[in-house]
Amino acid sequence: MNISLTGRHLELTDAIKAHMNTSIETLNKFNMDIISINVVAQAQTKKGKEHCVVEFVINLAHKNSIIIKQNDDDLYVAIDIATARAQKAMRRIHDKASGHYKVGLNEVKFADADVKSATLEMEDEIVPVELALYKPREVEDVLNNLKESDKLFEIFIDYEDKTRVLYKRDDGKFALY
Repeated sequence: MNISLTGRHLELTDAIKAHMNTSIETLNKFNMDIISINVVAQAQTKKGKEHCVVEFVINLAHKNSIIIKQNDDDLYVAIDIATARAQKAMRRIHDKASGHYKVGLNEVKFADADVKSATLEMEDEIVPVELALYKPREVEDVLNNLKESDKLFEIFIDYEDKTRVLYKRDDGKFALY
């Protein structure tokens, strides 16, 4: 891992460099292939007020680079906040890479398993069910069935070939839609 510390309009003292290095070392806990980390600290003056800007550029192997830019009045606070944001971004990438892995058919083929049984295990089972909605029904018959059962609603087709819903309301009456 290559580490580059740069100061623009700002002299990097040994204390600042040590703080940056300890902050960078916390990124190693994610066990990702970090190629290089570039840290640029700069002092800026806007509207007569000085503030510090810290920019982290983290290059990862086989992944997109992480770029974080943080402004603050204090340089140490800006480094700490940028480090926390970098840790959050690295944690998201690490969790996505390690937690979202699914075994596909190609991995099953290499494991010398029966492909047909593996595909059947991976598919959802669909069981055909015969519906009783094919026959048209009278509203009164459905109302009597709904009163006798504990159901809250019933869907049926009436004699005009319309799909209807008969349901119990909160006040105990029945409504037809």
